[in-house]
Amino acid sequence: MPKKMKIFTGNANPAIAKEICEYLNVPLGAAEVKQFSDGEISVEIGENVRGADVFVVQPTCTPVNDNLMELLIMVDALRRASARRITAVMPYYGYARQDRKVRPRVPITAKAVAEMLMVVGTRRVLCMDLHAGQIQGFFNIPVDHLYAAPIILKYIRESFTDVVMVSPDAGGVERTRAFAKRLNAGLAIIDKRRERANECEAVHVIGDVAGKTAILLDDIVDTAGTLCGGAEILKKVGAKEVHACCSHAVLSGPAIERISQSCLRSLLVTNSIPLREEARQCEKITVLSVGALLGEAISRIHNEDSVSYLFV
Repeated sequence: MPKKMKIFTGNANPAIAKEICEYLNVPLGAAEVKQFSDGEISVEIGENVRGADVFVVQPTCTPVNDNLMELLIMVDALRRASARRITAVMPYYGYARQDRKVRPRVPITAKAVAEMLMVVGTRRVLCMDLHAGQIQGFFNIPVDHLYAAPIILKYIRESFTDVVMVSPDAGGVERTRAFAKRLNAGLAIIDKRRERANECEAVHVIGDVAGKTAILLDDIVDTAGTLCGGAEILKKVGAKEVHACCSHAVLSGPAIERISQSCLRSLLVTNSIPLREEARQCEKITVLSVGALLGEAISRIHNEDSVSYLFV
């Protein structure tokens, strides 16, 4: 007898869960997720999931702690309701930036989150554009790591010409080189020095950007200091125009104000994280949907087909 597919979601990003359900032509599972007056999270699954193949769509974005606890408690509820397999679908994996000890007496939160997910009963993880691919090794269960690259590359090919892909720092060179190779475009790197958390100083550009359309590529845009500072440097060294793209639009603090006032012509993001109202009203921000990509991955996992087909 084939397994039933069930899809549930919390309060983090119900819009992307609905897109996935529309792509798969399955109804969104009934679940009530609420908080008690003291802030404790309560979850009640409203339908039978015994023996089902369950997918919980929940990016752990802002408010990170609430959304993470919703995910953990929902997985626990589904396990106790006798779901056959529970897959955590995390378009955005919160706490991923603390993936190693950079100085004494600091945590590795990406590992701590992985441990919590496994302990409550998660049996598979589907995520997208992890901050560091090695985070997959923090799990002792299967991890399917998707990339938004196919969607972003398609948009760049259709929208820009004479492109040079730019990495905003040394850590993003591998990702940017892969984009440049697939676009048959040039590659440049911004050499920067980070003075303190969420602040950086771009120093100079390695590579030729003069007279070209420079596209900054990053996985996460948080306060947008890196991108906006990099855009200024690229304009100073002769780039015709500067655009940026990223997978996860955290956009916290002064990010929208910085983007609006910067020389960036546009910022391309995915809907892995729901944009707040201020970001939705920013004319420079374009949002691409990854709902179909996640939906196809879920379908392939459920049917025991290859997921590597979805990679670039």
